[in-house]
Amino acid sequence: MLIKLKTTKNEEIVDITNQINEAVKDIKEGSVLVFVKHTTAAVTINENDDPKICDDFFNFMNKLIPNGNWGHDKSGRCDRNNGDAHLKSSLIGHSKLIPVENGKLALGKWQSLWFCEFDGPREREIIIQKNAL
Repeated sequence: MLIKLKTTKNEEIVDITNQINEAVKDIKEGSVLVFVKHTTAAVTINENDDPKICDDFFNFMNKLIPNGNWGHDKSGRCDRNNGDAHLKSSLIGHSKLIPVENGKLALGKWQSLWFCEFDGPREREIIIQKNAL
């Protein structure tokens, strides 16, 4: 199964929990693999209650891996100056395997599944692979 997503900012977090829950509603028990098909985007699980978490996330990532001065930016092979986006997505990761119980992601009370955009705006694709027991 494929989910298409359009991001609107250079860096942004999109909560995809509801879309994934919709995709797994037919699974009583099992798991789902969520895989981002891009080298400048990622997927993670984090708190869903305080919107400041998103600000903290990007502030931390930009301090850890600032834009510019990366070999990829200077190679002449990319016109987007996005070396930092490649590093950020590799650090966060391109996939998550999540248990499914009674047709829903078995996440904690405060957890949501986030799509992380590091080089937008772009059209993105997320592969959903369902595994029922």
